[in-house]
Amino acid sequence: MATDTVPSPPMGTEAGWVNRLTSHGVPTPEYQELKFTLHRKLLERINLEVLSSIAGERVRAEIRGALAKLVNEERTPLSLLEKERVTEEVLNEVFGLGPLEPLLQDPTISDILVTTPRLVYVERNGRLQRTPVMFKDDQHLLRIIEKIVSRVGRRVDESSPLVDARLPDGSRVNAVIPPVAVDGPLLSIRRFRRDPIQAEELVRNLTLTEGMLRIAQSSVKARLNMIISGGTGAGKTTLLNVMSGYIPEDERIVTIEDAAELQMRQVHVARMEARPPNIEGQGAIRIRQLVINALRMRPDRVIVGEVRGEEALDMLQAMNTGHDGSLTTIHANSPRDAIGRLEVMVGMANANMGVRAIRQQVSSAVDLFVQIARFSDGTRRVTHLTECVGMEGDQVTTQDICVFEKTGVAEDGRVLGRFRPTGVRPKFSERLKAAGIQLPQSVFQTSVEIS
Repeated sequence: MATDTVPSPPMGTEAGWVNRLTSHGVPTPEYQELKFTLHRKLLERINLEVLSSIAGERVRAEIRGALAKLVNEERTPLSLLEKERVTEEVLNEVFGLGPLEPLLQDPTISDILVTTPRLVYVERNGRLQRTPVMFKDDQHLLRIIEKIVSRVGRRVDESSPLVDARLPDGSRVNAVIPPVAVDGPLLSIRRFRRDPIQAEELVRNLTLTEGMLRIAQSSVKARLNMIISGGTGAGKTTLLNVMSGYIPEDERIVTIEDAAELQMRQVHVARMEARPPNIEGQGAIRIRQLVINALRMRPDRVIVGEVRGEEALDMLQAMNTGHDGSLTTIHANSPRDAIGRLEVMVGMANANMGVRAIRQQVSSAVDLFVQIARFSDGTRRVTHLTECVGMEGDQVTTQDICVFEKTGVAEDGRVLGRFRPTGVRPKFSERLKAAGIQLPQSVFQTSVEIS
């Protein structure tokens, strides 16, 4: 794990300083002060305007040289390893995101959660772990947050204490500062892999079975409308990325997101991103406006990163009016809950619509719900492939095609269960046939045990 710990020094005259440098692997206030003193002296000596005209790697080399001189001038005795470490950390302050850089370089970390300047957690393999990484104080953490949001033209201050942004690698960032954050600035970073996860990897990890993948893959190719539902951190966006990979290259795709994070593999993709209001509270561009605008852009497919408000109505209408094969995600704990949330969100957009009219919109627009969940052992499983059949009276009727049944928990904490097809052949099978896709009966019959 990438941590902010100090390498073990050689025994000798530096031992006393090393004991002050860290306490049980955690940087001490003396070490933090040394780092900031060097940072301040460096900024006093270098000419940032001149360096801005020099190529990136050369700038880093120039600043490393200047920093090495400053370290050698320090009266505090440091070993070579300690000099190298403090140099790297000051460079991270200048060029990167300070103490977060080692965590951002670790590909096994999926979430970075800063609760206080001295309390930083990461999620690895679905489980939270505390790290020894820490910031000097609230102001240090706030400077890092400001650096992140300024890169994407966002701002964060007392008048706008909540902000969503993204890092250059596509990672999603959420920051909250006082007065909304009671104990100091809060920072959450949801990281995405540089190389998008492949469907084969999901099957290998038993997120879903080969048969379930074939059903979902065929549904995308046959232009069925799909909603991926699940809780926070369940893997909805990851699954949406995988499903979108099956859209043919010759189709025009329009994507709409709060913060751009979809990793589309196709070439013909028009990407749009919502915009928050400016300092006067004006100029906001909402998801709903983008969905309406997308319909004027001659899309073959409309992909919305997540529906969470009034845009649900426009998304359903797009699915109902010639934009078959559209995809989106929604927060919900089951396919039935997803239908209920859609009803609420459509009602927010048009309070005059009756419940039956809303349900008719949902039943005619959505073909397939894909439910994904994260379990206690950190694993993620597709728990339902559920077809939206139509209306029966005033109710939307659905039928499960495949489900994941949890049967217990092993002694080591692993969740046990099985993927079980219900044996029901979906009504959209005819649409698959019309698209030239023939699924074997085995995909609707073969169970897979997890033991």
